[in-house]
Amino acid sequence: MTRDINMTQDKPMKLLVLFAFPLMLGNVFQQVYTVVDIAIIGRGVGMDALAALGSVDWLNWMMIGICQGFTQGFSVRIAQKYGEGNLDEMKQFIGQSALLSALLSVLYLIIGQLLLHFLLILLQVPADLFPMAELYTRTLLIGAPAVMFFNYCSSVLRAVGDSKTPLKAMILACIINILLDLIAVFLLDLGIAGAGMATNITQCLAGVICAYKISKNPTLHFGRKELQKNSRILKNLTAIGTPAAAKNVIISIGGMIVQTVVNRFGIAFIAGFTATSKLYGLLEIAAISYGYAITTYVGQNYGARKPERIRMGIRSAIQLAVVTSLIISLAMFLFGRQLTSLFISPEIPALATEAARIAYLYLRIMAIFLPILYLLYVYLSALQGMGYTVTTLISGFIEFSMRLLVACIIGWSGYEMGIFSAEVIAWFSAYLYLMIHYYKKIKLLEKSSAHS
Repeated sequence: MTRDINMTQDKPMKLLVLFAFPLMLGNVFQQVYTVVDIAIIGRGVGMDALAALGSVDWLNWMMIGICQGFTQGFSVRIAQKYGEGNLDEMKQFIGQSALLSALLSVLYLIIGQLLLHFLLILLQVPADLFPMAELYTRTLLIGAPAVMFFNYCSSVLRAVGDSKTPLKAMILACIINILLDLIAVFLLDLGIAGAGMATNITQCLAGVICAYKISKNPTLHFGRKELQKNSRILKNLTAIGTPAAAKNVIISIGGMIVQTVVNRFGIAFIAGFTATSKLYGLLEIAAISYGYAITTYVGQNYGARKPERIRMGIRSAIQLAVVTSLIISLAMFLFGRQLTSLFISPEIPALATEAARIAYLYLRIMAIFLPILYLLYVYLSALQGMGYTVTTLISGFIEFSMRLLVACIIGWSGYEMGIFSAEVIAWFSAYLYLMIHYYKKIKLLEKSSAHS
């Protein structure tokens, strides 16, 4: 049986690496799947299909972001109760989180389907891409409950230090997803709708694996008593989960507005921009894993009232973030051109050449400034672990504002560098805000612990 990790003891660097490494492997498989998935669509369906996916990329990311935001918020309270050693109340938080997750997933499915057509119009999706973009997004929206289910189950496991079970679930899901993609696109000729259905099926499978692990872990297993409505806990979970989800929504809205600018540049630019956007996951692959590790580490130590260990852990996390981001940046410079070319169909040589130029230029710009993104994740995750999700929501507003300001003022004029630089400036602005607030909050926590 997978052993839970108590992060209130032992060396922070060791704990962070042990926790993050399985998550990183899981993200590697997830990104391999993403690369293969987009390559299958780009090569098997065509460049129009790739551009259609890109035209709604931020909208689809928002669906995942809402699910992850709420469940990450829920996991903070679970981790804090685990750090306190209050396992009975922790189980109540797990049960109430399950209720909220189920309700939110159904609401999101219904509202998303009702508003989708209107949202695509707002995004100014080109008319020739509109039918494919709408079909793909509607297919993914059907799987919203499956996405929420997996994110809820994996967040509960991560809260008590189990990062290996989500890894196993992700590996199996990715392998099956690739096989289903190949069958749907090349054998059944279902196009991008088939790829969307494959994603939904495998998300549900991954969730079932994690749910089974929860049911077999006596620390986490809960029954009917924990599922009975508890207004106090539901309000607490809503209060911490809503800002985390809202932050992702705000960032997504900013990305969607930027996408409306991108959609004005033509199919070659959209395809090139999409190719690099799909590699964004490779760029931040370790940052996400470190982020989960930091949130769990800080959450458990916050619950245990150990601010000195939080400081030690964040110092270790900063070192890991900087070294890892520099290694990934170097890899993108060495192999980025080959990676972006995987997504671009050579059916129209002139179009493919221009799309490849756009993709590699955008990738190099993001790679140069990647350490900023990694440091942003460190401070964001630390503040989330302490429960300051409103602070992280404000950081989302800052990202939103800067991304819009740069992209719409410079990018709207037709200057492509405005689109590329918007992302980096958004990172830097949010990073500065989060860093300043982290050091303020940790000082307050140290003073509070000293007086208690």
